[in-house]
Amino acid sequence: MFPAPGRGGMHGATATEPMSRGNVQDAFSAALRESGMHTRASVPTRRHASATHRLEAGVNLRLMQESLGHGSPTTTAVYTHLTASASCCR
Repeated sequence: MFPAPGRGGMHGATATEPMSRGNVQDAFSAALRESGMHTRASVPTRRHASATHRLEAGVNLRLMQESLGHGSPTTTAVYTHLTASASCCR
């Protein structure tokens, strides 16, 4: 998805710029169709699910804020509400 050296740093990057948002979404949609799952999802859905799972696994909220690129801990704290409501309904 992003310009980077090949596996093991043996080969140079073949991409010269990041994929466009539309191409990323198109690739995600194609993978979802090919998986046979019949659900509505998007790249942001996957991002939110991943963040929620990391928080449930005990990843520090500050580290998550940094990895998600959120400027404010308040933005990342939204995920704490998601995990609280998920845990009540298991």
